[in-house]
Formats: sequence, C-alpha cells, structure tokens
Amino acid sequence: MVRSALALAALATTAVPGLDVVATRPPQTANSDYQTTGLLDAGGRHWVIRAPLHPAAGAALEGEVALLANLTKEVDEGRLPFDVPRPVGFAALPEGGRAMVFRALVGRPLVLDRLTSGPGLSAELGRAIAAFHELDISVVADAGLPVYDPDSYRRRCLAEVDEAARTGRVPSVLLNRWEHALEDVALWKFRPTPVHGDLAPEHVLVKDGRITAVLSLSEVHVGDPAEDLAWLLAAAPEDSLDAIEEAYSLARTEGADATLLNRALLVSELALARWLLHGVRHDEQPVIEDATAMLRTLAADVSDAPGIGSREPVVVPDYDAGWSDEDVDDTGRLHDTVRVDETRGVDETEGVASADVVPLDDEGRGDDEDEDVDDETPAAAGVPGPERGLAGAGRAADSPGHPDHLDDADRGRSADQSGSVEGHAEGGVTAAGQRPDAGAVTEELNLGSNLPDFLREDEDRRSS
Repeated sequence: MVRSALALAALATTAVPGLDVVATRPPQTANSDYQTTGLLDAGGRHWVIRAPLHPAAGAALEGEVALLANLTKEVDEGRLPFDVPRPVGFAALPEGGRAMVFRALVGRPLVLDRLTSGPGLSAELGRAIAAFHELDISVVADAGLPVYDPDSYRRRCLAEVDEAARTGRVPSVLLNRWEHALEDVALWKFRPTPVHGDLAPEHVLVKDGRITAVLSLSEVHVGDPAEDLAWLLAAAPEDSLDAIEEAYSLARTEGADATLLNRALLVSELALARWLLHGVRHDEQPVIEDATAMLRTLAADVSDAPGIGSREPVVVPDYDAGWSDEDVDDTGRLHDTVRVDETRGVDETEGVASADVVPLDDEGRGDDEDEDVDDETPAAAGVPGPERGLAGAGRAADSPGHPDHLDDADRGRSADQSGSVEGHAEGGVTAAGQRPDAGAVTEELNLGSNLPDFLREDEDRRSS
C-alpha cells in the first residue's frame, strides 16, 4: 500500500534507533513496486527509506539486501567504481515484508540530455556499466538471484513474446520481427554477466561528471549484458552512443561481443511488450492502452526497416574440403582472410568448382607425378566430364568458388592463379554437345603427355 511521506518517516525511526527525522525531502517517488522517500535528520544527514508495495516486490527487496552485502565488498575492494546503497536498518510492514533504510548516496539523477559525443560523462557511463558486467557471477549467484545462460534467456524472451501475442494487441510486423531475431542463433552467443536489469536515469547518480552511485538493484541477475544498454539505445542522444559503446568495449576484458547492440535493440523493443503484460497482469487499463499505442507506433517505424541482427546465410564448414578450425569463425562463416580458391574437396561426381584447379609443374604434371590420371574424371584438370556435360558445369557454377560468387578483386586473383578459370569451365562440352578442341585444351592447360584418353584420341586424329 502507498503511504504518506510522514508515515514512512515514522517507519524510519523504528528501523534506525535514535534517528531523529526533522523533515522529508526528495526523492519522493512511487511506482508499481516500491515507494521511496528522502529524509533529513537533526544532524543534517540525509537518509532514504524504500518500502515494497506488494508481496512480490517485498521478496525482490530481500534478494536485493543479500546482494548489497556482496556488492559493498566489491566497492570497498575497488572492483566497482561507484557506490551502492548500504542498509542501516529495517522496519516490518503490517501487510508483510520490510522497509529498508540507508544513508542517501552522493549525486543527482542522470540527465540523459547531458550525454554527448567524445570523452566525458558518456564514456564514464559506458565504463561504469562495463565494471558491473566484469564482476564475477558468484557475486549475484551467491545471493540466490536468477542465473540465465544464453539459451535460457532467449527462451525466456520467446515466452514473453508468445504471451504478448496472445493479448491480440501486438502488431504482426513486430511479432515476426521479434521471432526472427529470437531464432537467429548467431545473435545468442554471448558470455553471461551480472546484469542490473532496471537501469534508468533515476537509478544512476552523477556528480562532477562522474557516476557516483547506482540504485534499485532488486532486478539484478546473471544474463545478457545487452539488457543494460537497451535503455540507452532507446533514449540517449544518438551522438553519445558511439562514446558509450567504445568506452564500454574498452573496459570489458573480452571486449563487447559482435551482436551486443543488436540484442540491445531487441530488448528495447521488447520493453513495450513487457509494459503491455504488466498492464494485463494487474488489470490496469490505462497501462494497456498506453502500451498498445506505443506498440502501434513502433510497428509503423520498423515496417520498412531491416531485421534485427545479421540475416546473412551461414556457411556450414566442410572439413573434408580442407578448411581448418581457424578458417571459420564462431558463426560458421569463413574469415575474410580465407580465399575461396584455396579450398578444395568438391565432389568429382558433381562437377568441379572453377577455383578447384590442380597446380601443374613445368612438365604439365600435378602434385604427385606418379599418380595415374583417372580417365573418367577429367575434372582433375578443371574440365567437367563428358558424361556430366552442362549439368555438371551448372552445379560447379553454383558453388561458392565460382567466379560469379566472387567480388571483382577475388575474381581477378582467382583467374591469375588458376590460369583462365573461366576458360576451363567452358572447355568441357559445347552447347551443341560436342567435345572441345583437344589442341586448344592442350595448349591452354599445358598438360603435355598427361592428356586424358578421350582428348588424346582427338589429338591423334588431328595429327593424322
């Protein structure tokens, strides 16, 4: 239940024996979960009392109290660059639960409009968030707070989307957008960290350009670090985001993961669905209508926007083709430094990619001069076999190594190293179904005496 500021002041004197409150002062706020009031004592010291408004909030506050004991140690040992509330006393509430009293922390709530590009408060904020994410997860887990791995967090988000969809108030364009992002496996590869979970301007205190304290830690858990950047992506000045991201990434031991901001964008959009669900669960019609209107606005804004995250096709590595583990990144894509013409292993029964040309020495021999040439597989010389005809060449053209799939620079490099790759692809069987001119093929490929039988026969007939 919501109480008057004087009632909360009376509770504070019960929680802290000897506390002589002479006035109430800011902050004096109440949301759906907590009521907070500032107090002034006879000695001029400032205090804050925070009381839960329902049993679930009371349980969350108890978890926060256990966490604050661990965080205080992290602050005192220099692993956190800002302070956190330090409970001094508690007052039992008639309806159950406890109100917490702590000394007011230094600073005033963050004003987002004061975030700018370059070094300064924006970078300070990025470093502060990174410091919290750098804490050992045991700081949170030992307090009995939730721990989510990437997949369990993704499934939690998906369950929220499904629940929001059942209200019938979420536009289909948003449902499709969110579901595609949640099914994009590449987005959900991150190292879980301690997460504040409820960062907002009023929960971050600032003085003299420094982050001095962080408040309201009842939503802390181990999960996706993107959660703590989502509010900034949605509300901070656009020119400050680069400074925040850069400072954050530099302060992280492993740097920021590649899809961090994509997930932060998703979380910022899902916040509207959570606001809708809050209204539905508590039967608050004004909240429902407010969330519905914001969802419609968002749907209009993103209707022509690209999807969240990378939608590029994922290359499934074929380890028989000669790619090593180092050639492929965590998403299954080849590194930029891997050249297509360095791969091998195309199934000879399916045609040969134009980049798969066996290197020849000065005498026209391959790597193993004692190896017999397979009469039925002239593909070893980069020429589709006669029995495959254009069908084999067509499949080769569909392979990743074909020049049609290379950019201009790679196409030129591949042609230089392979000896007119396009000529080889065209040298199998003509459109009329005739075999190529053996002399032309011999001259172009420099095969010498290593001609396949069917080409040698053509050469003999030409000589006679």
